[in-house]
Amino acid sequence: MKSIILSILIVIGYNSYAQNTAGKSDDIARITLATYVPQQIDKMPDAARSMLANKLSQIVTQSGMGGSAFNQRFILTANINVMSKDITPTSPPMHAFNLDVTLYIGDGIDGTKFASTSTSVKGVGENETKAYISALKNLKTNDPTYQAFIETGKNKIVEYYATKCDFIIKDAQTLAGQNKFEEAIFKLTSVPEVCKACYDKCMDAIAPMYKKQIDRDCKLKLTEASNIWAANQTVEAANQAAEILSTIEPSAACFGEVKTLSNKIAARVKEIDTREWNYTLKEQAQTSELIKAYRDVGVAYGNGQPKNVTYNVRGWW
Repeated sequence: MKSIILSILIVIGYNSYAQNTAGKSDDIARITLATYVPQQIDKMPDAARSMLANKLSQIVTQSGMGGSAFNQRFILTANINVMSKDITPTSPPMHAFNLDVTLYIGDGIDGTKFASTSTSVKGVGENETKAYISALKNLKTNDPTYQAFIETGKNKIVEYYATKCDFIIKDAQTLAGQNKFEEAIFKLTSVPEVCKACYDKCMDAIAPMYKKQIDRDCKLKLTEASNIWAANQTVEAANQAAEILSTIEPSAACFGEVKTLSNKIAARVKEIDTREWNYTLKEQAQTSELIKAYRDVGVAYGNGQPKNVTYNVRGWW
């Protein structure tokens, strides 16, 4: 048991270092945090929401955990309590707010809180809304205390992948078994590269799913191109069919039939238009290019999903 715990700690330590020294690695390779401002923050004016959202975005960016919306599972969110609000004995009288701002990092999908930290800010304004916003402006996004908070959250995320990796792969395999290859590949490519042990397992698991996905894709596209060509054998139809055929992966099982159709179209185009057909099929991808191909499938699936994620922060405050 001690050796298992020690192994996890070593992995966490290594991966935290790797991310901290990763420089400008792409968003998929890094652990990223999405920001989330809940609707239910007590008595927060609507005008202050964008201010708080900007502050959260600045914190994740300055910590090196900002990025695209590719993986929105892990979030930085906040809750605010109004500790006091007063009218100042000045002329004119002003509104003074004292806010307790607590930040949280956690798994926004399954509702697990990883880390939290609190700070107090004060603000004064001509009305309550301006006083509230004035207080939020005093939230220092470069506060050194956030470093330990972010680091704790980051380590929890690495630990999540270390302990949940087998479940992630099993879920993806279940999806693939239902012919939901794009969703399965998205799930596996969502594992950050800095979580190396889990990342490597996921890349191994993707290969057979990707092969089935491109085999299915090949059949569908070949049928579509064949129908276009069968309906109207003109140069225009040839070009429409070619645009489809040129996107088919050469390692797909039906690629031999793709080449046969492509050659047949090219010969016919030469007969009716006395010129060479310029369309070419894809070439075989190198092994190093396959990782990018996997990611392209995952990114395309992720981009097609609803942008508004429903988060579960029940019990976080």
